[in-house]
Amino acid sequence: MSMTQTRRSVGELKAISQNTRRLILETLAEAKSGHPGGSLSAVELLVALYYVVMRHDPKNPKWPDRDRFILSKGHAAPLLYSILAEQGYIPIEQLKLLRKINSPLQGHPDPRKTPGVEMAAGSEGVGLSVGIGQALAAKIDGKAYRVYVMMGDGEMQEGQIWEAAMCASKYTLDNLCAIVDRNGIQQDGLTEQIMPVEPLTSKWKAFNWNVIEVDGYDFDQILNAFARAKEVRHKPTVIIAHTTKGKGVEFMEWSPEYHGKVPDKKTVETIVKDWK
Repeated sequence: MSMTQTRRSVGELKAISQNTRRLILETLAEAKSGHPGGSLSAVELLVALYYVVMRHDPKNPKWPDRDRFILSKGHAAPLLYSILAEQGYIPIEQLKLLRKINSPLQGHPDPRKTPGVEMAAGSEGVGLSVGIGQALAAKIDGKAYRVYVMMGDGEMQEGQIWEAAMCASKYTLDNLCAIVDRNGIQQDGLTEQIMPVEPLTSKWKAFNWNVIEVDGYDFDQILNAFARAKEVRHKPTVIIAHTTKGKGVEFMEWSPEYHGKVPDKKTVETIVKDWK
């Protein structure tokens, strides 16, 4: 897509999401390493952004007026790469190079190597701060672009997130929209057992953010949330999306084991075949 997005039906968006899940699994199986759980959980959110919500141009990745997307939870790189490939930023066949030596597709996104990537991610908790810098720059330069930052819920345990939350509120960054992939699981287990982040909605509200909660797989709710975020003035918005780790693959769902464990090619072939 480019500067002007095409209207798409929910059915089309669901089909795109299913194909994105296929690409994620095939890419990871080829690499034999990576992070399926958190990539699969957030598919619909990125499909909504890249196919409907954001202004961007794959033929001109550095277009100054583009909306910016930052994947703070950088381990979900297979999701971002699959979307970028489907959109035409990179060739689809390049997905087979994930995590290979000297590959343009590193295990975590690198803007020096991959067109369409806005920030080098990997260290948790950093993306919101970078997004604030970009949103502030837009305000200072009189630009109309918006900045979207996707974070994991395990990231909410990072102190820098809350420092950034204060900063965005202070500068009334209504051109900033954060998204929390609230799948309830981090690398070693359930977030609420390792370091509870609830009451998450109340916390963001206390930091003077506009808070919207959605079902992370309901396109009507997702698109409505992004539309409402654009209408808010004088405060940033955070969308807390309730999702499922490993969404779409039954044995992966709600399993911390598949935060960073990859199924083999034969298993992936069976999964994809069952989808058809």
